[in-house]
Order: sequence, then structure tokens, then C-alpha cells
Amino acid sequence: MSARETIRLYQTSEHACGYWPQRSARDLVLDPNAPQLPAIYPAALSQGFRRSGGHVYRPNCSACVACLPVRIAVDRFTPNRSQRRALRRVEHWRTNDQAAEPDPRLFALYRRYLLARHRHGGMDDAEPRDFDNFVRSVWSPTRFLCLHDDKDLRVVAVTDITTEGLSAVYTFFDPDLAHLSLGTVAILRQIEWAKRLQLPYLYLGFWLEGHPKMHYKRQFDAIEARIDGVWQALP
Repeated sequence: MSARETIRLYQTSEHACGYWPQRSARDLVLDPNAPQLPAIYPAALSQGFRRSGGHVYRPNCSACVACLPVRIAVDRFTPNRSQRRALRRVEHWRTNDQAAEPDPRLFALYRRYLLARHRHGGMDDAEPRDFDNFVRSVWSPTRFLCLHDDKDLRVVAVTDITTEGLSAVYTFFDPDLAHLSLGTVAILRQIEWAKRLQLPYLYLGFWLEGHPKMHYKRQFDAIEARIDGVWQALP
């Protein structure tokens, strides 16, 4: 970042870790009120930050360095056999992207997903305003990548489009069709999207070795982690 792109950086107080309940966590957060935040956001992604609502943050825990920012180098990515099979199962589905604006269909799918996959997780009683505040902000370059079968909306991948690459903010899908590996399908479609836009990376948030919810990220070819300030192949 240049001198003209400096921004205040805040450190949060300790709070419960969202990944390991027995641990405490704290984050570095870019000033959410800074007018230059939209311009800095792409560079922040490349430095391991992530967006949630209007906040751009990265973990900064005193006793733990488990969270590694990860991304896929899309030009080097090749799907494996199971990923190709997942795409074939939904090859007749329609894919489109739309503006990140309130949509009752999207919110209904989001509620169904939370109730099935994250019941009692603190988000399953979300209201439309909660959903909107979580997936986007007034400045974020967000689009909804949507997959439909012959009947209805089945997958939504909340995606930020930046000059540095796409950022996979959050994905939700029809819980009755989980056997179709729809989370994997969403990432594969985002990789295809990044290629069409000639963007170099798809950012996937954080990787935590040994965490059961992170296993799927390790299955993607050409995945890199930011370790000690350097992007390198995920060990």
C-alpha cells in the first residue's frame, strides 16, 4: 500500500474463537469508516484479510497461529476426478450472477440452510436485515453467483469481485441436495468465473489444519497459504 493508502488498524479484545470453542481469539480490523477502504480492500485480500459485512479483518491471536489465509491460483487449477463428477451431476443447471440486493428467494434458501446445517449456532434465527448485513456492505463489490435446476434456486455463492481476484465470502445451498457436493460445485463455478474475468485468484478465507470443516479446501489443486507473510503451496 502506498502512503496515500494508509488506514487505521484496530485490534479487537479477546473473544470466543469461532473455530475452536475452547480457545480465545482476537482480530486485526481495518477502520470500517475509512473512505479509502474500498480502494484498499483488494490489497488487503492479498495480505490475508477477509471481509464479513462491513468489516475487513484477519486473526491476530496471541497464543495461536492456526488460521492460514488460503487462495487458489486459478490458471494452475485442474479439477480432480470427484470434482469433475460433481460438475457433471449439475451440468444441466443454469448459472447466473446477480446484484447483491435483497431477494426473498435467497433469504428463504439461506434460512433453510442454517436450520439444517447450523441449528443453534447463533445464526439460525436470522432476519432479512441480518442476512444483508452479514453478506455485504454499502461499499463491497459483491455479487451473488446463483445455480438453479429445472425447478428452483439451489446454490448461492456470495462473491466479491476485486482486481486482485474473487473472494468467496459465504456459500449456502439446498440442504436436501447436500449429497451433490454443492459446496464443492460452488467453488468450481467461482474458479471458472475468475478465469472468464481473467483474475488470478479465488480467495477462500482461512484454513485450519485438523478442523473438520476445513477438509474440503485441501481437496483443491493449486491452493496456496500465506505463511509468515509469503504465499506458498499449502503444506
